[in-house]
Amino acid sequence: MDCSVFSRLVEMYKSIVVFLLTGGKAVLIPVFVESYISATLKLLEKLHKVNLKAQHVEYNRFYIPDITNLVDIQEDYLKWFLSKAEIVRLFPRSPPVQSSVTLCAYPFILNAQAKTTMLQTDAELQMQMAVSGANLHNVFMLLTLEPLLARNPFLVLHVRRDHLVSDALRELTIYSDVDLKKPLKVIFDGEEAVDAGGVTKEFFLLLLKELMDPVYGMFTQNTDSNLLWFSDKCFVEHNWFHLIGIICGLAIYNSTVVDLHFPLVLYKKLLDVYPSLEDLKELSPTEGRSLQQLLDYHGDDVEETFCLNFAITREYYGLTEVKELVPGGENIGVHKGNREEFVEAYLNYVFNDSVGELYSAFSSGFLKVCGGKILSLFQPSELMAMVVGNNNYNWEEMEKNALYKGEYSASHPTVKMFWEVFHEFPLEKKKQFLLFLTGSDRIPIHGMASLRIIIQSTAAEEHYLPVAHTCYNLLDMPRYQTKDTLRRRLTQAVEQYEGFSLV
Repeated sequence: MDCSVFSRLVEMYKSIVVFLLTGGKAVLIPVFVESYISATLKLLEKLHKVNLKAQHVEYNRFYIPDITNLVDIQEDYLKWFLSKAEIVRLFPRSPPVQSSVTLCAYPFILNAQAKTTMLQTDAELQMQMAVSGANLHNVFMLLTLEPLLARNPFLVLHVRRDHLVSDALRELTIYSDVDLKKPLKVIFDGEEAVDAGGVTKEFFLLLLKELMDPVYGMFTQNTDSNLLWFSDKCFVEHNWFHLIGIICGLAIYNSTVVDLHFPLVLYKKLLDVYPSLEDLKELSPTEGRSLQQLLDYHGDDVEETFCLNFAITREYYGLTEVKELVPGGENIGVHKGNREEFVEAYLNYVFNDSVGELYSAFSSGFLKVCGGKILSLFQPSELMAMVVGNNNYNWEEMEKNALYKGEYSASHPTVKMFWEVFHEFPLEKKKQFLLFLTGSDRIPIHGMASLRIIIQSTAAEEHYLPVAHTCYNLLDMPRYQTKDTLRRRLTQAVEQYEGFSLV
């Protein structure tokens, strides 16, 4: 089928779904509306299956963005969840749920925001079941006079700031898979703060920052892209990678955006999507361009021009090692007839063979928390956006949703000067401010509307800098009298900022 014809079919059936969910309800008998929606979605599903093989259109052409405004995704997901075999497995004696059309059964029409809502709803369900299970166990223990065997309905981590990695590793290894599904509470040793979300966010920020420190040698940072990848020469225990996987899973599970500089290929691997040359171009642009030049070369003298064989050299701490990409690779030259096989073997070495054990430890930790069918509904880019946020900035939306404390309000002279200065900043400076205030220069997958910052007045004099409380997206700002003073102080605070002000 011609791509344009296929695309028109997709758009037509999408518009039918929207009509049936809006105007169709007013002109058709309700029972017919449901049957028509079901028939239309099944036709879209057939087209989607065809597209998986034929690649006529991009996967996001099947999205129906209006769905989130027309349907309560949480309610729809609950209906879908209760109608699936999963609920029968969990509650075998529960009465059957009357079947009806649920849009969550057709995830290809849902965009990343809708899928994130589904995953968060699923996480809340699993948290509630884990808490209910713990409470039921505790009641039984009280009845049997064994209160010491009671279970905490929360996943509680006790950590010390100066031993964050070792404490987190110790705490997480003593918990079962079921415990990881409970709501997370973090307690810093010697601190009285109650974890209402801010302490947990601080925990993720500090722990991942320390784990990514080059001193551990767990990851290498490419100088061209500034992206991280697993180090193929690492001297820490593999359970550290397992810990990072669990932490990333817990961040998603507890709706926390984390600052991870991994390439898209990591999320492809988590979803069993095979890496491509484009992934190497993102991680290591120089290597990627070199391999593309090899593939694009039109001459017949590939072997003489590129002088390659099926082996590569790697330097570790001043020592050079030769790694064969295939058995006997040093003796196999790369020529016009086998250059595609060379590129494939190169990619396999970089993304699979060289880091297989480390990635396996990471993915097992991640999937222990976030595994399951619902994760497979995501595209790699959507999963990445859910972990680290996205860069769909809307600064006016951020100003519109800002809250104020103390003397400040949207009409206060200092606040008005602040927004004037902020909107005059170039993009990189705005992103730098976002990092300063929230701990990440990216925004949650639900967009700027879900990023609510707070600006609070302080009694500090004008020579003091603004202070960011990253856990709460809270900015303490003195009452500056002039725009120039405010610009200088804010710029100084943002540019000299190192680490996180997490109090």
